[in-house]
Amino acid sequence: MNRKAAAVLAICMAVALAVAGAALSRSSATPTLKGVVGPGYTISLKKGGKKVKTLKAGKYRIVVSDKSSFHNFTLEREKPSKPKLEKLITSTSATTTKTIVWTLKPGSWRAYCSVHEAQMHQDFKVIK
Repeated sequence: MNRKAAAVLAICMAVALAVAGAALSRSSATPTLKGVVGPGYTISLKKGGKKVKTLKAGKYRIVVSDKSSFHNFTLEREKPSKPKLEKLITSTSATTTKTIVWTLKPGSWRAYCSVHEAQMHQDFKVIK
């Protein structure tokens, strides 16, 4: 093989590896949800800056910024209710930012403050 053919082959292989690596990193990336609770009587869960209304089932990185020491941030699948899927992400004891990775399964979900749930909640659906 001459130098020119070897150089072309090396470039093609490098491009193929770069494309394959980019495809693998996109498919294996865990989507991020951002939750905020407080400082007033507000709670939100967003993906890409937009309020979550529907998500595909799967694993998510959930970053919650708790801006109040009298609120908390909880996620719960309400329907179906069995098996019970509930996760208290931040507690009422302090202001903090917490990150978890959690698998959301299909159903009707709620992000809420368990102390003030009637006022502070956001409902969304997780679909297959």
